[in-house]
Amino acid sequence: MDLPVVWFGIAVLAWVLFFVLEGFDFGVGFLGPLLGRTDAERGAAVRTVGPVWDGNEVWLVAAIGVTFAAFPDWYAALLSGLYLPMVAILLLLAVRGVAIEFRGKHDSASWHARCDAFLASSSLLLAAGWGAVLGVLVHGLALGADGEVHSGGGALGGLTRSLAPLGTPWAVLGALAGVLLATVHGATFLSLRTTGVLRVRARRLAVASAPALATCALAVFVAAGHPAVAAAAALLAVAAVAAWRRAEVLAFAASSLAVAVAVVAVFTAHALDGPVVLLPSTLSPAADVTLRAAAASQGALELISVVGVVVLPGVVAYQLWSYWVFRRRVASGHGPVRGSARGGRPVPAGVPARSGR
Repeated sequence: MDLPVVWFGIAVLAWVLFFVLEGFDFGVGFLGPLLGRTDAERGAAVRTVGPVWDGNEVWLVAAIGVTFAAFPDWYAALLSGLYLPMVAILLLLAVRGVAIEFRGKHDSASWHARCDAFLASSSLLLAAGWGAVLGVLVHGLALGADGEVHSGGGALGGLTRSLAPLGTPWAVLGALAGVLLATVHGATFLSLRTTGVLRVRARRLAVASAPALATCALAVFVAAGHPAVAAAAALLAVAAVAAWRRAEVLAFAASSLAVAVAVVAVFTAHALDGPVVLLPSTLSPAADVTLRAAAASQGALELISVVGVVVLPGVVAYQLWSYWVFRRRVASGHGPVRGSARGGRPVPAGVPARSGR
């Protein structure tokens, strides 16, 4: 068995699951204040992700852990080269979590509004930030022959080493794509998980935004030529048509697959020809981080394979169970909602369900 290839596939799968699951979390976070006209409607939007958002973040831990264990050179180059942006992303994740959990701690419209503002701003910045990081993965970093990430002037160190990659066209395009994908994904999720006017508004937003994003994806496909980008554009078109026909399950499935295919396209952008390049160097192709060179030793890969066989199925089983338990729609109006709390107890529409942690 070719363990480097297997673990590259597992790493990509972990990143795919993170972006698919957190993608609609980010979308719901900044769409809630936009689509919710009242405190009860905004609270209903938050309650759709209240029980699952922290479980979705487990896949970020898994993705980073797999990258570190199986491909330490890739981890070192990527995380050191984007140190400041990644720290900012972690802080924004903390702000988002606090906003979700603390929203229901005080029954006040002004308190809810402040929490919603922090949730919306952090979610929007997270969608843009992660999109920019994926754009950097496509464009590459200033890797030298010594394996270190260099600053704009060619020297080691300095703030520009972490900040300069965010100014590249691919990072800007990635940030825009991240926000648009989160918009479509969050809208299809809200239309699937809510009732009433919130459901209608979310469905209309999905119908309006998905074709625009599909057109942008086709433009990227023409420029880059990666077949997965064309597949993502087709899936976004399917999501738009399904939302228009009120086939909300199909619309959400199509948007989920579009996010997944887009992430796969990023991680395989330099894998179609020749050696699989995990992170290209903008200084010299000889300094590219490749799959074989970055992989851990055979013994290390065998050890983490044993751990993965034990841990990963349990994580997947728990997450499937949690989504099954919280599968009911959330009412977007006032009053109690049947079956949306733990054990079927009603919860006021303005109060988010507990996350279960």
